[in-house]
Amino acid sequence: MPIDEALHHELTRDYPDNTTETQTILEQHGRDESYHAPASPDLVIFPKDNQQVQDIVLRCAEHNTPIVPFGVGTSLEGNVAALRGGVCIDMGLMNRVLEINDADLDVRVEAGVTRLQLERELKSTGLFFPVDPGADATLGGMTATRASGTNAVRYGTMRENVLGLTVVLADGTLIRTGGRARKSAAGYDLTRLFCGSEGTLGVITEIQLRCYGLPAAHSAGVCSFASLEGAVQAVIVIIQAGIPVARIELLDDLQMQAVNEFSSLDYPVSPTLFFEFHGTEASVIEQSEMVAEIVSGHGGSEFRWSTKQEEQNALWQARHDAYNAARALRPGSGGWPTDVCVPISRLTECILATKEDVDESGILAPLVGHVGDGNFHLLMLVDPDDEKEMKVARQVNDRLVKRAIEMGGTSTGEHGIGYGKLPYMELEHGDGVAVMQRIKQALDPDNIMNPGKVLP
Repeated sequence: MPIDEALHHELTRDYPDNTTETQTILEQHGRDESYHAPASPDLVIFPKDNQQVQDIVLRCAEHNTPIVPFGVGTSLEGNVAALRGGVCIDMGLMNRVLEINDADLDVRVEAGVTRLQLERELKSTGLFFPVDPGADATLGGMTATRASGTNAVRYGTMRENVLGLTVVLADGTLIRTGGRARKSAAGYDLTRLFCGSEGTLGVITEIQLRCYGLPAAHSAGVCSFASLEGAVQAVIVIIQAGIPVARIELLDDLQMQAVNEFSSLDYPVSPTLFFEFHGTEASVIEQSEMVAEIVSGHGGSEFRWSTKQEEQNALWQARHDAYNAARALRPGSGGWPTDVCVPISRLTECILATKEDVDESGILAPLVGHVGDGNFHLLMLVDPDDEKEMKVARQVNDRLVKRAIEMGGTSTGEHGIGYGKLPYMELEHGDGVAVMQRIKQALDPDNIMNPGKVLP
């Protein structure tokens, strides 16, 4: 629905330098990096501080106008599409690192700070923030979607690393949740409530994050396998053995072909695991030796090791470029990314069934995974204008999600729900959805906060 004329007048009058209706910018703010149909807002506004966010939200509430918070638009399930139009609040100008507490290993940032920006800010402190989804997303967006990434197997996801939040609610109230203490038994855990809420309960403006000391030593290794099953089984044994690996990434043979071609690498075109180890020099060596022994027993090749930072950076950059590398396998195609997460004991079964399904469908779909925590992704390369092909892809995705849920897993490991995975919420959560709806009704009775997302 079009923005209320009176509200439009107020916002453009009072924030003349911070609003835009340029069509190109509106379109940019209505789409993410997925195949989902975009939907543009009627107005984009760029607040500079908490007070401005409060004022904007309060005015939108008075005019019953939808609000969609926006980071940089790297989401993958239609999370930022303005399905009912309204006002998009772009957090890009709220991009300050507010405090770094070296002694306590935490940092407070505004929601518009990006992952790489924080990495640069922390570089001289001896600290690092481990959640690394690949994209240079904002910390606000990563919190809102409960993002994860390659380091999750050792350091956890945003859920484990967000200590507290500043949030503007649908009525303009500003609240602060959590704190800097590492644990608390004081009341409901509101921080976890908003972490993963995708802007449906409020606008996240500040985040208190847990950081870690840079490890004294780290190394990376690459190992190829004769079979996909052998690679996944090796991961399961490694995790069950309690080896504190920092990263374990799986790339199937098709993805390895793509990575080699895109990043000018020369790894075997076969199922491959990327590893990274953190710790003291002695512990890194010990971890590496234990893992090497396990993988050799599951058909793994000898490791190609790297202890030089520039070599490790190149390796992980190639992994982060996997999406673009895969797209290059079919130039001009659209990408349909999807992910699930299952208990580690069901990972082999789920991946093999998925690969068989993909092969039978005829869809070109490389597979990658943060398999150390049971999470993997498909990128189906499709022609969005081919109705038959899109139908087949939709069926593959549907079977994948239902397979994961039946195994005790989830429809989305780290992409969030948006509106793309809405059909599976009741299947996964049952009566829990009704509880979520009551929470939504209590905090956002007029349904102005990112409507049409997360909850059916």
